[in-house]
Amino acid sequence: MGVATGIILEFEFGTNWSNYSWFVGDIFGAPLAIEGIVAFFMESTFVAVMFFGWKKVSAGFHLASTWLTGLGATISAWWILVANAWMQYPVGCTFNPDTMRNEMTDFLAVALSPFAIDKFCHTVVSSWIIGAVFVVAVSCWYLLKKRQTQMAVESLKIAAIVGLAAAVGAAATGHKSGQTVAQVQPMKLAAMEALYQGGTEQGLTMISMVNPFEQPTLQQIITGEEPPLKIDMPYGLSMMATNRPDGYVPGIKDILEGGWTNPVTGEVEPSADEKIARGKIAIQTLADYRKAKAEGADEATLDALLTTLNDNYRYFGYGYIRDKAELVPSVPVNFWAFRTMVGLGCLFIAFFALLILLLFDIPFVSLVSRRLLSALGLIDETEADKHYPAALPRWLCWAAIALVPLAYVASESGWLVAEFGRQPWTIQDMLPTWAAVSDLHAGSVAVTFFLFLILFTTMLAVEINILLKQIKKGPQL
Repeated sequence: MGVATGIILEFEFGTNWSNYSWFVGDIFGAPLAIEGIVAFFMESTFVAVMFFGWKKVSAGFHLASTWLTGLGATISAWWILVANAWMQYPVGCTFNPDTMRNEMTDFLAVALSPFAIDKFCHTVVSSWIIGAVFVVAVSCWYLLKKRQTQMAVESLKIAAIVGLAAAVGAAATGHKSGQTVAQVQPMKLAAMEALYQGGTEQGLTMISMVNPFEQPTLQQIITGEEPPLKIDMPYGLSMMATNRPDGYVPGIKDILEGGWTNPVTGEVEPSADEKIARGKIAIQTLADYRKAKAEGADEATLDALLTTLNDNYRYFGYGYIRDKAELVPSVPVNFWAFRTMVGLGCLFIAFFALLILLLFDIPFVSLVSRRLLSALGLIDETEADKHYPAALPRWLCWAAIALVPLAYVASESGWLVAEFGRQPWTIQDMLPTWAAVSDLHAGSVAVTFFLFLILFTTMLAVEINILLKQIKKGPQL
């Protein structure tokens, strides 16, 4: 599915996002080109050998193909996430007013930006969670059916170790990613927390009655009207964002009104109104410069216009903003998607830790855990002293199977936060979505969307059907 959708997505940048492609294609196209040349062909080639090469190639070559498929997918993820991270944190480029394009000036700054590294690490270890949950679920199904139990037990052990390491790793990389977001996308963090009025010693919201179907009004935000029934972890948000319990975290109101110190630049941030005004100056100055150059203006005039443009260019994208309320991303989507991701992540840590306690005969620890499960009524008393997984509870096996869709939900929730959180920007602070799209009729986009929806839904149904048949058939031991 990733191979197929990736091809279409790259074409869509030219068809649906032509203004975006023109404006930053020199930068954005580089990582995608590297991904296609270096990783895509390796991934798409060896995935065919992995799926259809059983008994057609040697066992060693088949195993190598499996590893190369995973390696190719990981390399693909790196360059794709480099491109995505640049959209969230544009670095290593300058704007050329003569060509109306942003040009790359530092490839390493783009490829190795802290945002890209954090995003890659968090995304990859999160995908390992999905793989581990899937392997655990299939193995538990074999245990329930009392089939291939030896293979199922060994698979469970490997998947439990990988899953716990990945779940803990996702928490660690998520924390690091949260700090990066706090520095370069403070509005996203404020939306994730439904934080209207910021300050020092901010607590991390555990739960709050944020309306999942209604965006707060600008008046509610400006007046600091927090959602009701808020329960938070004291100092948690300040620690997550700044590594200090008394760290300052701006809220949506603070970002719109300005006056807070940017942790990256060390400068006092202007208000949204001032940014919009300076953005309009940048856009008008660019138009004046191009007109003056076309008319053969003298160097002094052109230099003066370029100076004004450069002084205001960092707010260029704000010149397209029609109302400062557009600068506030969807608070309900970000708030609830973030809590879904974190909540399920904590569930996976507990689940894999429990599996390890039951699967491995750890002196004293395993005995205590089995006795605790017995006291809670989760296993029979007669099974408390048995070695697992001979007496692995059936409820745990069924729970493992039920967790498979939740692993995908957790992953997609993270992507909802990443992409909805940067709205309205296609490129953070540089280009809003409505200035990046092609001049297409809504009907044209809708037709192609539903065609792809039908096509890929069909492919997904076929893939799931093949997977279920192979799981039911089982390995030929």
